[in-house]
Amino acid sequence: MNKTSVHDCSVLELPQQPSRVGNICIVESTIDLPFEIKRVFYIYNILSGEIRGVHAHKECQELIIAASGNFEIEMNDGLLTRKVTLNRPGSGLLIPAGIWVTVHKFSSGAICLVLTSEEYKEEDYIREYSSFLDFKKRSLQFNQ
Repeated sequence: MNKTSVHDCSVLELPQQPSRVGNICIVESTIDLPFEIKRVFYIYNILSGEIRGVHAHKECQELIIAASGNFEIEMNDGLLTRKVTLNRPGSGLLIPAGIWVTVHKFSSGAICLVLTSEEYKEEDYIREYSSFLDFKKRSLQFNQ
């Protein structure tokens, strides 16, 4: 899992049911996602210029959705960087474990919704970029 690349991150189109009175978007564990949803949280009232994320996970996978507004997600695998702008509640970015994620450029009123494969565990977080690079390096050495 630590050998993940930014190319393993993918934008998923979520099942939607439009109607004349509004749309509904449905996401079901293990049907629409490659994991069972263990935690849901959202970030809102983000001040202009603020940056969120700035960490990686050892095991946790995430689906990030722009429930309202838009923002940019920068993914880094230790070698490559990729950026994706989320701006529709009907799609989400699937991020496997082992990817450094920075979320920024939030529009006014943006809501960042996150569905995760794991419950919160501080020991799953890598919060220093140098530690992330060591984590990726160790995984490459271990798998050779």
